[in-house]
Amino acid sequence: MGGRNKLPMRELVEILDRLGLEKIETYIQSRNVVFESEENNASTIAQKVQDAIKEKYNFAPQVILLRPKELKDAIESNPFPNAEIKPKTLHIYFLDLEPQKPDLDKLKSIKEDNESFVLKNKVFYLHAPDGIGRSKLAASVEKALGVTTTARNWRTVAKIMAMANR
Repeated sequence: MGGRNKLPMRELVEILDRLGLEKIETYIQSRNVVFESEENNASTIAQKVQDAIKEKYNFAPQVILLRPKELKDAIESNPFPNAEIKPKTLHIYFLDLEPQKPDLDKLKSIKEDNESFVLKNKVFYLHAPDGIGRSKLAASVEKALGVTTTARNWRTVAKIMAMANR
């Protein structure tokens, strides 16, 4: 879940519970949640979560839901396996839609020499050995792709996958 507004995880869990989601498990204060639902349509669930948060907190965060298979596929498709040993240098951006006209040339023009990226369907991989805090590339991904994104480092992605596999 993207966004800059405060939403304590405990309160997020309460909202998800009220929506009928089950086996809700959170990962630290990261707005990452694993749950089960009888509803099969991820867009419907995302919209219900977004609406419930807006109703209670007066802001509507972008909610991107992934099925375990989508997360597993993103992990298995990692084009930078050597970066996995330094998980804070590898970031996966999950996109709400597949970009129609991504400006990859723009990203190539601003990346540092040691930065690498790959766009695969609805996943953008960024290897930034010096971190993303000052990376012009990292700061420009969403605008250049023209779609909403939420990024997680490799460690977080691996932890969420482990939670989903329980």
